Amino acid sequence: MTLGVTLGSTAVLRTVDSTVQLAREARDAGLHSAWFGQSFAYDSPSLAAIVAREVPGLQVGTSAIPIFGRHPLLVSSQAQTAQAATGGRYHLGLALGTKHLTETGFGIPYERPIGLLREFLTALRPLLETGGVDFHGELLTATTPYTAAVPGAEPAVPVLVAAMGPQALRVSGELADGILPFLAGPRALGEHIVPAVTAAAAAAGRPAPRIVALVPGVVTADAEAVRESAAEALALYERIPSYRRAVELSGASRAAEIAVIGDEETVAAEVRRYREAGATEVVFTATELSGEDDRRRTWKLLGELSRG
Repeated sequence: MTLGVTLGSTAVLRTVDSTVQLAREARDAGLHSAWFGQSFAYDSPSLAAIVAREVPGLQVGTSAIPIFGRHPLLVSSQAQTAQAATGGRYHLGLALGTKHLTETGFGIPYERPIGLLREFLTALRPLLETGGVDFHGELLTATTPYTAAVPGAEPAVPVLVAAMGPQALRVSGELADGILPFLAGPRALGEHIVPAVTAAAAAAGRPAPRIVALVPGVVTADAEAVRESAAEALALYERIPSYRRAVELSGASRAAEIAVIGDEETVAAEVRRYREAGATEVVFTATELSGEDDRRRTWKLLGELSRG
């Protein structure tokens, strides 16, 4: 199993230079990948490309770009440019986003998200694979009067979706390379999420999907205090139906209960549980929750586990 961490948290914005330095630290610790959220601030594919150019050997990805307010042609251009710039180390993560941010930020209605996801992926895949598309759907149109291929964007950019609900999992299994579940514990993964997306991929004749589980986690000597901080930091997700459902399917009532917090032995055991539940990759988030010492301690353990 490969292990990674998120950088550039939407809650803690850093300069580009400091983000690059953190990425070097992650690579040197033995971590496989660094992932970047998408807010209204920096552009995550650009930041990922810069980081990967400065930090050879590190895989980079976005987790995740909301599809509302964006178009497959533009996302394809960003993703292919990042792929070419990184020598094939870029992973594109997409998301449905939320009604509040979509309607407040973009001033557009949050309607038919699953239908839009299906059409978005249907138009995006040929763009990434061939540089051309001629798609006319109910919700969007994407055509290329001339090539949209970016030289050097090889192999084709892998596409993952932050999917956890049944309909999103079905579409992702049929049209994407994998998923990016967040706040879905081993029980939710093993009993609900992995079987659903894997069955959809098999029915569509596609390979088994990647399951990149994003997990809030910290190695610490003060688990009680860190869990209190996690409860405050993660509370907002409890108001979003898809995350609330994932938490409940995990056998928890609060998002902070999904967080992996404790000493090295505790955290390592939880990583193994995610692997046994079907995760092909685990990416730790919120590792800075209790300060730099615990973050470094967490990254050290993850690097050791990644090296096996």
